[in-house]
Amino acid sequence: MRVGMMTKEYPPEVYGGAGVHVTELTRFMREITEVDVHCMGAPRDLPGVYVHGVDPALDEANPAIKTLSTGLRMATAASNVDVVHSHTWYAGFGGHLAAKLHGIPHVATAHSLEPHRPWKREQLGGGYEVSSWSEQNAMEYADAVIAVSARMRDSILEAYPRIEPDRVHVVLNGIDTELWQPRPTFDDAEDSVLTELGVDPNRPIVAFVGRITLQKGVEHLVKAARHFDEGVQLVLCAGAPDTPEIAARTTALVEDLQAQRDGIFWVQNMLDKQKIQEILTAADAFVCPSIYEPLGIVNLEAMACGTAVVASDVGGIPEVVVDGVTGTLVHYDENDSDAFERDIAAGVNDMVADSAKCRTFGEAGRNRAVNDFSWTAIAQQTVDIYKSLV
Repeated sequence: MRVGMMTKEYPPEVYGGAGVHVTELTRFMREITEVDVHCMGAPRDLPGVYVHGVDPALDEANPAIKTLSTGLRMATAASNVDVVHSHTWYAGFGGHLAAKLHGIPHVATAHSLEPHRPWKREQLGGGYEVSSWSEQNAMEYADAVIAVSARMRDSILEAYPRIEPDRVHVVLNGIDTELWQPRPTFDDAEDSVLTELGVDPNRPIVAFVGRITLQKGVEHLVKAARHFDEGVQLVLCAGAPDTPEIAARTTALVEDLQAQRDGIFWVQNMLDKQKIQEILTAADAFVCPSIYEPLGIVNLEAMACGTAVVASDVGGIPEVVVDGVTGTLVHYDENDSDAFERDIAAGVNDMVADSAKCRTFGEAGRNRAVNDFSWTAIAQQTVDIYKSLV
């Protein structure tokens, strides 16, 4: 069986959880079956990887329309596969058309849902209506839909009631715990990013890794940090802002925070995995203040590095972070941001004040990542879905 994997992101252009998912799923799936990757962006010199660009006649078009034009090219190119598997609305159109054109099954993985991200309408205008249509079309007509968490499955059936429940399968995101594991820090690390930043190894460290987007709750975290106990440091690895407006707001908040207290380190450029792993390993707590998160691979990455987590209780996060065992869950109420931010701070302060609890939670998180989120098992579950359709 040959699989046509359709995705916007693929190495080296990976900036979000969906890209990480496709990268790892493809890597482990290739141990079971043949996989071609159809992606977007810059040319790649990789075997079995095909890059599709925008129709030149649409260079000045709305970004959503430009994306759909790549779907036409993907569908045409995937003429030699037995099943096509699309990820996110960006590739859903290509997956849908490939299935119709070549008479093959289409599997669509939902990493997030456009109806649950209404703030994108303000950012994209009519483009949001196009992306929403593309997602709905791909989901409703797919032969099988994969949800990355049980909560995500519920969300899919709620958003798209035309989908028959038995077509929606839960296959969790995974983590490569040989790649993501505790790493040397500070003086023990080669070219330590923490030393370069000036982080004090003798003071508590809180870390965040993610894009600057409303979904990830970065602004809530920066506001919460005002209430961190004295001496607590924050390493904020946050870049790639969605819009100039959110970039400006985040900059103002961080600069105001830095004026109020020391130990606030903002890394805006994308770091390589080794440096991220050093930061996660050194952190007493990792914070995930997302207001929308179908699963949250970043929490798995922190847990795999042996780090306790303080996270919001939204979406699939409670299926990863076990409250009182691998971390602390904080309730998010969209109508009471102040309470959410203070509760994040309280969760962080309580965690970093007890080094023994940090270690215990971190060890439990590492064990959970190893035992429950294996990519080998996830790849096999996915292939089994394909086999049921072919």
